[in-house]
Amino acid sequence: MKKVYLIHGWGGSDSNEGWFGWLKKELKKRNIEIVSFNMPNTDYPKIKEWVGFLEKNIKNKDLDKETYFIGHSIGCQTILRFLEKLPKETKVGGSIFIAGWFNLKEASYEQEEEREIAKPWIQIPINLEKVKTHTKNFLAVFSDNDPCVPLSDSKIFKEKLNAKIVIKNNEEHFNETQEIKEIIDFIEK
Repeated sequence: MKKVYLIHGWGGSDSNEGWFGWLKKELKKRNIEIVSFNMPNTDYPKIKEWVGFLEKNIKNKDLDKETYFIGHSIGCQTILRFLEKLPKETKVGGSIFIAGWFNLKEASYEQEEEREIAKPWIQIPINLEKVKTHTKNFLAVFSDNDPCVPLSDSKIFKEKLNAKIVIKNNEEHFNETQEIKEIIDFIEK
């Protein structure tokens, strides 16, 4: 049976609003288990805390080729950093990144404190070659008017992970988006 782990973004939660609620209903209809968390310290996300939370709550023995990860924004980085640390032999079905980023636009920072929070996420590298040993199946979805994520980051996902790239029109940072059908298509294929 397929299983999906859904990881929200910075300042987010395990809510049923927008595309999160839609996704949970769609997966349930298809008898696909979905697990989502309220990540710790969501307004001040730290790599060690967020990746450590996944390590504590997702057991390696529960991961297989029927397991998928879906992240939003900083949740995408969390997934990449979690996959990077898995034992070499562990394989998963794939990962879906919604508004994932390696860089942020200047408009992302409303306060200087946010720049400091983002700094380690941007500066501490991720070994993407290691990530690819766990799956070669990636989908990255971007919006052409995201105020936070530069569209050029889509090229990094394409070049470094060979991710399938989808660019949506006028979805901003996907905070108000109601559904993302490409997620279901990706998991079902």
